[in-house]
Amino acid sequence: MDRVGDDPKYFIALFGTVILWGSSFPAIKFLMYSISGYRYTWIRGLLSLIFLTPYLIHYVKNNGLSGDCVRGGLYAGLFYSLGLWLQAFGTKYTTASNSAFITGLNVLFVHLFVALIYRRYSRYLMISLLLGLSGLYFISNPASPQGFGDLLVLLGAFMWAGQILVVDRYSRCNPFILVFFMFIPTQFFILGDIVYVSPFSITITDLLVLVYLALFCNIGAFTLQVYGQRGVSPETTATIFLLEPVFASVFSHILLGEGMAYRQIIGAFLILLSMYISARYSYTIRR
Repeated sequence: MDRVGDDPKYFIALFGTVILWGSSFPAIKFLMYSISGYRYTWIRGLLSLIFLTPYLIHYVKNNGLSGDCVRGGLYAGLFYSLGLWLQAFGTKYTTASNSAFITGLNVLFVHLFVALIYRRYSRYLMISLLLGLSGLYFISNPASPQGFGDLLVLLGAFMWAGQILVVDRYSRCNPFILVFFMFIPTQFFILGDIVYVSPFSITITDLLVLVYLALFCNIGAFTLQVYGQRGVSPETTATIFLLEPVFASVFSHILLGEGMAYRQIIGAFLILLSMYISARYSYTIRR
């Protein structure tokens, strides 16, 4: 697949992805006071499917439906759903800081996959990886290992890495179609809601927050991801995604009044430096 590594629009799209994801953290924190993780996951996914259905019908009527895009969306959705569930389940048995740090280790898995599957790597990517992980450590400030919970979150990070690689493989698909099928696996969480959660109820306020998450942080963010990965390598994409906790801290500071420590600012700088090195290397290999 040809890449266009010198075109900034792909990097801008991925920046848009992490900004939107970062804005989701205050909203998710608000929702977790009133609804379960199961309910949050499947309703957020269902709303995304509802909003995308008119476009899907129109597109299929005029262009047909590519089997590759369906498969790519379902594969990406499987990794996404499992990553989401493992992260939530594991966080119950570990600290939030550990969960944030370990989830960010998906960048390590992506770099390993690139080296083993695509058989390309260099000292520049190694430097980028070390800087990125150092920045992630400063931002998340993880505690001592917590055993079982940390292992579950680590498995979730593996799934997030898989999602990035699947999107890389199918990024030439129509982004909206790929994203539509990516959210179908989230509907399996309805079973968990039925079995483990009290009878269904949801407030108008919670529903409006979920609408925001579905429209902007699901459809908007993941569509930008699919488009952005057309011109950005998976290892650089994973490095850019390390900025998610940076923007999460910024939005939490603005909307929730949570403070930003100096170590978070240092971490953000290291991640930006890591991203610059990775992007420059990726440009070189595709020029």
